[in-house]
Amino acid sequence: MINFVGFHCSLIPKNCQNILAFAFAIRQINQDAQLLPNITLGYKIYDNSFKPWRTLGNTFDLLFMSEELLPNYNCGKTEKVVAAIGGLTSENSMQMANIFSIYNIPQFNNSAGEEIIFDENGQRAAGYDIMNFVTFPNESSSEIQVGRMDPWASLGKRFTVDRSTVVWNHKFNQKLPSSICVESCHPGQSMFIQEGKEVCCYDCVKCPKGRISIHIDADLCEPCPEEWYPNKNQDSCIPKALSYLSYEEPLGSVLTCLALFLSMITAVVMRTFIQYRHTPMVKANNWSITCALLSSLLLCFLCSFFFIGQPGTLTCLLRQMVFGIVFCVSVACVLAKTITVIVVFMATKPGFGMRRWVGKRLAGSVIMVSSLIQAGICAVWLIISPPFPEFDMHSETDKILVQCNEGSDLMFYLVLGYMGLLAIISFTVAFFARKLPDTFNEAKLITFSMLMFCSVWVSFLPAYLSTKGKYMVAVEVFSILASSGGLLGCIFLPKCYVVILRPDLNNKKQIVGKKMRYR
Repeated sequence: MINFVGFHCSLIPKNCQNILAFAFAIRQINQDAQLLPNITLGYKIYDNSFKPWRTLGNTFDLLFMSEELLPNYNCGKTEKVVAAIGGLTSENSMQMANIFSIYNIPQFNNSAGEEIIFDENGQRAAGYDIMNFVTFPNESSSEIQVGRMDPWASLGKRFTVDRSTVVWNHKFNQKLPSSICVESCHPGQSMFIQEGKEVCCYDCVKCPKGRISIHIDADLCEPCPEEWYPNKNQDSCIPKALSYLSYEEPLGSVLTCLALFLSMITAVVMRTFIQYRHTPMVKANNWSITCALLSSLLLCFLCSFFFIGQPGTLTCLLRQMVFGIVFCVSVACVLAKTITVIVVFMATKPGFGMRRWVGKRLAGSVIMVSSLIQAGICAVWLIISPPFPEFDMHSETDKILVQCNEGSDLMFYLVLGYMGLLAIISFTVAFFARKLPDTFNEAKLITFSMLMFCSVWVSFLPAYLSTKGKYMVAVEVFSILASSGGLLGCIFLPKCYVVILRPDLNNKKQIVGKKMRYR
């Protein structure tokens, strides 16, 4: 049974047929449980008598049914208006549109078509359009997509409610499910509305790099929090792992083992020189400088452990400072050793007036002054801009780089530059002293060791600047171990060879009077 609200008997028969067809279609839709599950469509039909003022009253009555006109108040009304059909004239339709557009309710604009004839089965036998449909935006959960109807008998009409689709076919008692342009956009994608097409026609676009979507038919892809990153499908976020040069990973383990091995070798060399300290070979190498150099080399190997493991406030403060000062002591010892060789040679000449500088005083002065300058640079660094730990969230997508910010790059390169200056001076002095008589041929070993030392640190700069994170730290640790190992091997291993394996060469006669041959 059809209930007509505000209905008058003067209704034109042709329009009555349209109303009956509309009501019959609604009833057929509601009776089909598979068409719109859990949704029941209702309707109310008003007669506006072609009067705009009555149209306005009917519109308010439909929205806010009450004894008195109270806009925005629902007094006992439980039904939800999801769409409305306009009047036969544009003036009446505009009255309705002005109200319904405020509440985002779609309106079907109704305009007469030509004369329409239906047969006994309810089929349209002749005529053209019954209605032209337009849509206002609707932000409610029931979404209606509508468009212009061509003849009812041939194409029918499609609309969707909650993404269920209905087609009104040429027979009113046939409703066929149909799909919209796109089934749905999956998580990891976002909707891209195609310009000039129906709202239901959109492309599914994969989320850009670094963004995700977790809902079906997401309007936008959202970035993950800083500590998280998108998974492979870009439909959820995964916590970023902390990245630093750890002892457990292969690279950290190799560098740790290498540092321990070189430290042990240094300890063995030191023990050997202590054991044979009374032999001519050890005495001829200035015992005090030898002890200082071996001790500083041991500390150089051990300071590499400041660079391995998760950086903290203390390790960031100490590692570059300790490295800079200890390395400076090592290079200063080599420089003192070279200068001592030259001064000793000069002291053998008659009339040389600097004999009193030969020995501990000269070597100690060179080492002390050189080291104090480097310590002063490090102190200024700590005062004006000390290093500190930082978490780099953005350099890598799936990792948080835990690293030490050097505070002042200028001071860092100043420490390296001063150490390089001492190395160049040592290399230059040793190079010019390499042609001294064989008694003083330790200058040749020093020349080769400083050449190797400078080569390592010249290669260090481009490698250091081209890496980041734990690989940057690994480059510095490797440079520390390689340059320190070069000094240890070039200066001390030939002497250990003579002391341990060739004791026949470890005598005063061989050292002072004859050419030493290292086989």
